[in-house]
Amino acid sequence: MTVILATACAVVYGTADFFGGLATRRSQVLSVVVLSQIAGLVLILALLPVLPGAAGAAALSWGLAAGLSGAAGLVLFYRALATGVMSVIAPTTAVTSAALPVVFGLATGERPAFWALVGVALALCSVLLVSQDRSTERRGSRASVLTALAAGAGFGGFFILLAMAPDDAGLWPLVGARVSSITTVALLALLTRRALRPGPGSLHIIVAAGVLDMAANVLYLLAQQDGLLSLVAVLVSLYPASTLLLARQVLGERLRGIQVAGVACALGAVALIAVAQHL
Repeated sequence: MTVILATACAVVYGTADFFGGLATRRSQVLSVVVLSQIAGLVLILALLPVLPGAAGAAALSWGLAAGLSGAAGLVLFYRALATGVMSVIAPTTAVTSAALPVVFGLATGERPAFWALVGVALALCSVLLVSQDRSTERRGSRASVLTALAAGAGFGGFFILLAMAPDDAGLWPLVGARVSSITTVALLALLTRRALRPGPGSLHIIVAAGVLDMAANVLYLLAQQDGLLSLVAVLVSLYPASTLLLARQVLGERLRGIQVAGVACALGAVALIAVAQHL
């Protein structure tokens, strides 16, 4: 079940990021972040009666901290998507966001099975292969990649902090995360005098990005509560595969042979980790 939830989370995250990237090409980044986060908050509030939990101080506190880290990551990520190549920015962010939880998990005593560790290595290789794209020569690409690395650190912090919440917290950590992220980004928009009005024809894309992102967060929380952080985070980091395929089909971004090999490695990594879970 852990592998299924984490893999589904990766697919949904990748789709959400694709919609978010499209939205930033029509609206200001802060507008996309705030409005998408509000859409996600509405979804999580609707799901609370379905997946109840204990709304304790620890659950909300870890959620608030995760929200701050995630908000920073999301602003940086959407900025990178708006200025760089989508099929490169997503994998770069994914490698960073996966590496931090893996290191944290191993440092705190997690010991995945041998074949699971092989799957982890293969997964990290896959996102590196997927990120190979000669189109990065466009102007500003170096800055966008650096921004993507910083975004990955924010996302990695989000995964780690969310995993620290009590197992009986249900979805309440995500409520705390959304409250802090919306407040932080809205204040940033106010201080920088940025309008939060969406661009023409972009509101439905923003809402889709926000709903999908929150759905992925729910899947991540459920997967993490059922399995090891070092494995779940790696499986979730495979989300660039779906972003890449959507960018290829919708935007016509070229898919090179080495990137196809990266997608194949991603599938192999999922299979290895799944097998290791049943040994």
